[in-house]
Amino acid sequence: MARTPSAAIEEGTVRARLTLAGQFLLLQLLIVVALLIAVSGVSLAQADARFRAEEGRRMLTVAEAAASTDAVRVGLSDPDRAGILQPTAENLRSLAGADHLLFADARGRPLTAMGAGGSGTGGAGAPDRPLDLGESRVLSGRSWIGVAEMDGGRAVVAHAPVIADDGTVLGFALAGRDVPGPAASLAGSAPDLLVYLGVASFLGVVGSLLLARRVKRQTLGMEPGEIAGLARHREAMLHGIREGVLGVDAQGRVALVNAPAAELLRLPEGAAGRALEELGVDADTAAALTEREQAPDRVVLINGRLVTVNCMPLGQQGAEGSVTTLRDHTDLVAMRGELDATRTATEALRAQAHEFSNQLHVIGGLLGLEAYGEAAEYIARVGGARTRLTEDVAARVADPSVAALLIAKASLAAEQGGRLEVASGTGLSQQDGELSADLVTVVGNLVDNALEAVRGQEEGRVEVELDETAQGVRVRVRDSGPGVSPELAEEVFRRGFSTKGGGGRRGVGLALIRMVCERRGGSVRVEGAEFTAVLPAAGTDAPESEEEGGRG
Repeated sequence: MARTPSAAIEEGTVRARLTLAGQFLLLQLLIVVALLIAVSGVSLAQADARFRAEEGRRMLTVAEAAASTDAVRVGLSDPDRAGILQPTAENLRSLAGADHLLFADARGRPLTAMGAGGSGTGGAGAPDRPLDLGESRVLSGRSWIGVAEMDGGRAVVAHAPVIADDGTVLGFALAGRDVPGPAASLAGSAPDLLVYLGVASFLGVVGSLLLARRVKRQTLGMEPGEIAGLARHREAMLHGIREGVLGVDAQGRVALVNAPAAELLRLPEGAAGRALEELGVDADTAAALTEREQAPDRVVLINGRLVTVNCMPLGQQGAEGSVTTLRDHTDLVAMRGELDATRTATEALRAQAHEFSNQLHVIGGLLGLEAYGEAAEYIARVGGARTRLTEDVAARVADPSVAALLIAKASLAAEQGGRLEVASGTGLSQQDGELSADLVTVVGNLVDNALEAVRGQEEGRVEVELDETAQGVRVRVRDSGPGVSPELAEEVFRRGFSTKGGGGRRGVGLALIRMVCERRGGSVRVEGAEFTAVLPAAGTDAPESEEEGGRG
């Protein structure tokens, strides 16, 4: 559905407001404001403490100076002359710059007003009511500095005793300075705070722009919303495709994995962040999944499955890890094996038809020459050879699928100019459907490899031996080709032999053979030009010697 212009404008406004640089700038400004508030609070606390200390010492000096004045002593010692105390207090307050100055007698009763112009009594006492001295011990002859409530506000006050010549305490002098409120303190610190705000804002803006530029360079110029959308699409794509996808970092730890890959590799849940070896992946498979250089598709046997692996390194020579796709081709290879068997039968029929046509031409020629005896002898020789081959296979191989396969392969060998023989020690009874199908796969692939190895030889020979034991069936296929070199004896099975070395054995056929054998608990091995495969029957184990040989 098309968006309206207003919706587009609103979306653009939101995106502009939520750019990476804007988010960093907003965060920096919030941090600056928080720091300014904290600095203001600390400044106010420091200013209040400094005011108390400085003004407390100054008020104590004022109070002690007032207490040592002769007029004050006279006014406190002679009640008839107490009237001189008020003007004295006013003069001293004005000269000292104090906000409050009063005199009280020995019982703590104020004898003068404390405010400017003689107004107020301090709120802490009245002419007939003693002042609330709190922690002060001034009536005991000791000076004191503290904070008290004066005229409804807080003030820093100092008490100084007035002592007569004989040492008695006549009363005391109180000097005070009003404590400025937060607003006044903040107003006094405003110039400094504005400077701090300007510098911090400038540094915050510049830092935000530089940080946003660096982060955007690392995120390929994408904004946070775009990165989040890309991550959501990646997750959807990762778990939506049917192929396995595995990502590992530079240390070989799993960075991402989807369900098909986890199933193929048999990874437990929570595999992310753990090394492949820690997750039970064997060393050869782990090496194939963490290639440092891009390699073409190759077939790897993973947990009894034929898997095509394509590894894509990230960064230069995989410095940032790799992403590997895994495609399970087991079923496809099995179907291709069945198709190859059908194609083999078709080619065998074609070869037989071609051979029969040639033989009919020979018979027709002999009849045309009226060489009836030679024609009869030729018919007996040709029919007898084919009959002997069929009878020989049928007598030794009772399983119809395997017998038909051997007869078809014998016709292909004859057309190729070679010879397929069934060893005299062969003996195979009819097997159950699953084992029979596996035998067709193993025998067919081994014979195809052998026929490929003797192609081009004069009278190339392939010999097949099927030996049935209590544990299962042992298949041996020998040929007159050059054989497989010892250093490739394991490689041809591990990843599928894809070169034309080793007598022409190539493709995924040998890997399929190993998979079939190991799936049944058996084994396969090669020594030169002889392949030996062991397929245990259901519920049995392979002979120990063969198992050890197959594991190489």
